[in-house]
Amino acid sequence: MTPLRRSGSEPVQARSPLRLRLGLALFGVVWGAAAAVGFAWAGEPAWAAVVAAIGALAAIDAGLVIRRIRQGSRYQPGRNVPPYRPAERTRKRR
Repeated sequence: MTPLRRSGSEPVQARSPLRLRLGLALFGVVWGAAAAVGFAWAGEPAWAAVVAAIGALAAIDAGLVIRRIRQGSRYQPGRNVPPYRPAERTRKRR
């Protein structure tokens, strides 16, 4: 079996944490909305506003994460930024 040739300096088994962050943000949106409704129903408008603000921040974070996921793994911020650093040859070929 021939090893895969890597072209960057990332770890071999690297995975993006964006999907986990998206899941946590969506959990925060649901939790914030449910808690805001619960506190409003219980007659606590200050607490309802606080958890609604937390839910709104989580919604903004979810939107940013979705945008980053849609940009793809090869997104680069500018022309002068290379897509990755070339791999250094540390192993000798057999």
